[in-house]
Amino acid sequence: MSPIAEPTLVFVPGLRDHVAGHWQTLLAERLAQAGRAVRTVPPVEGNRLSLDVQVGNLAATLAPLDGPVLLVAHSAGAITTVHWAGRHRADVRGALLATPPDFETPLPEGYPTPAELADHGWTPVPRRPLPFPSVVAASADDPLAAPERVAGLARSWGSRLVELGAVGHLNPASGYGQWPLAEELIRTLEADSANAPLGSTPTGGHP
Repeated sequence: MSPIAEPTLVFVPGLRDHVAGHWQTLLAERLAQAGRAVRTVPPVEGNRLSLDVQVGNLAATLAPLDGPVLLVAHSAGAITTVHWAGRHRADVRGALLATPPDFETPLPEGYPTPAELADHGWTPVPRRPLPFPSVVAASADDPLAAPERVAGLARSWGSRLVELGAVGHLNPASGYGQWPLAEELIRTLEADSANAPLGSTPTGGHP
């Protein structure tokens, strides 16, 4: 029996794109240096607030990859991932969805309004089960989403909910930086995929 291919880790940033001190950036760099196959969705060209542009950017990143992938998304990147899953197919073995924002409730000042998000395609946020295993990591004091709203999204997506405690929006403004739990959650998703029964289909295909 041939060994199961190790998935390429694809990092999906939020609307702020690449931040040097962000845990996604630091983890992607460290894993690449350790020999893992790593890709990061590049900065958006054009209208960053457009959902279609964001989903297309993720799809373009995945298209040339050969073999399984595991998605590592943060903030709006998690919502992009969920919208992508309703439109595209790929050999996705799992997704870590860290601190998804609640785009259906007004966000703090300085963020897009519900009307702007609706005009750009983000809402309504899909609430059908994802076609691959997923973990939603939720913060108890995220300024962009109340815990009960994130828990509701996790239930709708069929995701395992991991409560992180008070970690803000899990970004440099909240003190992260390194987030060691991310790698543990990635390993758990990889193990779940590797231990899937023969004949199962942990992919992005839809019935």
